[in-house]
Amino acid sequence: MWKLRFHNQIFCIFAPMKLLTNTEIRELDSYTIGHEPIRSVDLMERAAKVMTQSIVERWSNIVPIVVFAGPRNNGGDALAIARMLAEKRYNVSVYLFNTKKALSEDCALNRERIREMKTIRFEEVINEFNPPVLKKGMLVVDGLFGTGLTRPLGGGFAALVKLINQSEADVVSIDIPSGLMSEDNTNNIRANIVCANLTLTLHQPKLAFFFPEYQKYIGEVKVLDIQLNAEWQRNHKATFITLEEYDMRKLMKDRSPYSHKGSMGYSLIAAGSYGMGGAAVLATKACLRSGTGKVAVRSARKNNDILQISVPEAVVLLDSSEYHFTEPVDVADYDAVGIGPGLGTKEPTAIAIISQIRRAQNIPCVVDADAINVLSTHRAWLQQLPNGTILTPHPKEFDRLYETPAKESYERLSHAMEMAQRLNVYILLKGHHSMVCTPTGEVFINTTGNAGMATGGSGDVLTGIITALLARGYEQLEAACLGMYLHGLAGDIAAEEKGVESLIASDIVDCLPKAFQALK
Repeated sequence: MWKLRFHNQIFCIFAPMKLLTNTEIRELDSYTIGHEPIRSVDLMERAAKVMTQSIVERWSNIVPIVVFAGPRNNGGDALAIARMLAEKRYNVSVYLFNTKKALSEDCALNRERIREMKTIRFEEVINEFNPPVLKKGMLVVDGLFGTGLTRPLGGGFAALVKLINQSEADVVSIDIPSGLMSEDNTNNIRANIVCANLTLTLHQPKLAFFFPEYQKYIGEVKVLDIQLNAEWQRNHKATFITLEEYDMRKLMKDRSPYSHKGSMGYSLIAAGSYGMGGAAVLATKACLRSGTGKVAVRSARKNNDILQISVPEAVVLLDSSEYHFTEPVDVADYDAVGIGPGLGTKEPTAIAIISQIRRAQNIPCVVDADAINVLSTHRAWLQQLPNGTILTPHPKEFDRLYETPAKESYERLSHAMEMAQRLNVYILLKGHHSMVCTPTGEVFINTTGNAGMATGGSGDVLTGIITALLARGYEQLEAACLGMYLHGLAGDIAAEEKGVESLIASDIVDCLPKAFQALK
């Protein structure tokens, strides 16, 4: 059993923890039942035991408990939990909703077990429901609907959800809050989703848990291991994969004692119109702090003094324009290019940006910020992106790039997955849980980072980190995932030192050395 902390960690890359979809979880359940072998009702009993233990650890038996159970297996879990809590002398009331008189087999079996217990107040709801009074100091166990839900709740169930959400009782949801779907909630009705204080989810977090608009429903998440078949998981190729410290550590390249600046990569950063010189400073500093041997920065002529003073270690390449980036740089001497932070989108700059990107046909390239905005207004240029280019948009930048705004995060992720495969590029969707979409259709989900990183310049730092890793010889997928993870880890370290309210982008750069040390 392990506890998920969404601002801090989960699981992995290249020997990864696979984040299974609802369909895949059902396949894994069936395989476990057939090959352990174990009866499905006994697997339910196993799940109920670990969930009951989690409840007992947090609430004493003086807390009155109301259990709402649905007609399918999520309801069967809830009934089994109610029975186990009653055996531990908890005061338990159970409402089983069987309005269509069609319980799943395992739910029906657990109903009969509940009926045999004299210490539980049990009511099966078929036609009428007189709701109990839910108040502060009580605990609601939500077992109405699980991951099999495919449409929004309505009617009486929607009314019950509103009753739960309006009460001051604590709420524990089994596997997933009722009304929330595991992946795609684009057309869901948010008012009809249970708001849980604690979600006891089985085997692994669900994809929807990583999207910002659903955090208010899941509350704290605790992931419970029910020992599903390990062989099936090893052999299964998953689409969604989460990143873990252990695997990021394995990905880190050793630095030879005989290294010199020429062997550690030469990075080119194109950033900073006049007035946005800070973007160039942040990206360049982050690039230097991420281990590249040399960094050159192309910026507006007016930024010369700022750059010479702020990053004396960098080579400053001044544009002929006083205020803008208008001339691309020959890339023959460089190992990686990062382009976009603070460049602006004026037409001469736009032409220089696409010219610089075209010149990076034979070296890896990171495209960020205004370079993405330029591509959004010159959509034909997307076809000129070199294979393997890494784009790092935040949500609004990506929606402009894709041209069709997404209603919610899952739809945006689907768009990014489609675009990454169509253009043969890597798209790093930035957010609390940043995600790398690959040309082969996989998605790698980050598990470091915090709300303090929602500050100007944070993305410029990420561009510098990834550019440095590319210059050092990491492959594009490695650089995108490791850079994303290190960026969030440095942000977490900075938040511990400065607090989330006071964190600024420079703090992330300053904490990069500790982030690298943590992975070493």
